[in-house]
Amino acid sequence: MAKRDYYEVLGVSKSAAQDEIKKAYRKIAIKFHPDKNPDDPTAEDKFKEAAEAYEVLSDQQKRQRYDQFGHQGMNGGFGGGGGGMNMEDIFSQFGDIFGGGGGSPFESFFGGGRSGGGRRTRKGSNLRIKLKLNLEEIANGVEKKIKVKRYVACATCGGNGAKNGTEMQTCNSCQGSGQVRKVVNTMLGQMVSTATCPTCNGEGRIVTHNCETCKGSGRELQEEVITINVPAGVMDGMQLSMSGKGNVPERGGVPGDLLIQIEEEAHPTLKRDGNNVIFDQYISFVDATLGAEIEVPTITGKVKINIKPGTQSGEIFRLRGKGVQDINGYGKGDQLIHINVWTPKSVTGEERAALEGLRHSDNFAPHPGKNEKGFFEKVKDYFQ
Repeated sequence: MAKRDYYEVLGVSKSAAQDEIKKAYRKIAIKFHPDKNPDDPTAEDKFKEAAEAYEVLSDQQKRQRYDQFGHQGMNGGFGGGGGGMNMEDIFSQFGDIFGGGGGSPFESFFGGGRSGGGRRTRKGSNLRIKLKLNLEEIANGVEKKIKVKRYVACATCGGNGAKNGTEMQTCNSCQGSGQVRKVVNTMLGQMVSTATCPTCNGEGRIVTHNCETCKGSGRELQEEVITINVPAGVMDGMQLSMSGKGNVPERGGVPGDLLIQIEEEAHPTLKRDGNNVIFDQYISFVDATLGAEIEVPTITGKVKINIKPGTQSGEIFRLRGKGVQDINGYGKGDQLIHINVWTPKSVTGEERAALEGLRHSDNFAPHPGKNEKGFFEKVKDYFQ
């Protein structure tokens, strides 16, 4: 089933400001929260759909990429992670916009709470890498295997940081909630506020005996080989992301993301222009006059083209489908071959004599017709 447009999901226009997007998501999330709709099996799917849309549209870089490339730019393991997010992921990432203080940001709305003892799931830090791709790889997509050093859960303690993986003790300061309440007397009466527990740093539990392997952090640095499926048509500077392939936080939580910035390597002969590929082909005066069959490079290898007799410098040949695959799946671009007639800078005496004999020939004098188009007009014709 095709995904709905993210703006349609949240019911906002493409020019909507961030505050409007935030309010729209809050309204939909409250409406379809599973705790509020126990008899509606579709509520959780709609709740997750709204979270996925908000994850993309609330992030300026992701929103810009989505506006340019649509859902295809977020696919291949990248971009919006709402489709693979569980409920706790959503609560931990977006709970702050609801003002909830417990494990579920909706406790204040529904009078209950989801499991988790009041502690919010923490998310680890993201990793950033640069991935260099050549034109051939970009044109059709590519699978890359890279080595990444990232923090993973400690194998000895299972990630909780305690010696031999023993149970951690409940924090006495916050009674396991991860937060402490503070009552302040003001001229308007008592005001209650919550803050992260300073004793356990919001974890709700404390380690009494540290794991000897990770020294109580619950994680260790490891090198991992990660497979990246890069979609066809990516552009230089585009940032892709792989959910859950970043660092795990200390003593458990949700891993961060792996952010991949694309760097397009320059091709020795071909130049990219959007989904099209440009190539400058130089031919001799003789080939331009008499015609010839020549080879030109393309992304997929060399092909032969026929130069018609009387070809003018500046003419453009078009090879359909020899360009870059569109990232939205709308087919491939073309290769445009710009013909340049090469004029020798020096000639021999014999060559000069032959050319002098043709200097005053009427057939060699320029006679451009009214239908003869200039270079820019020819380019324009090919893009129409």
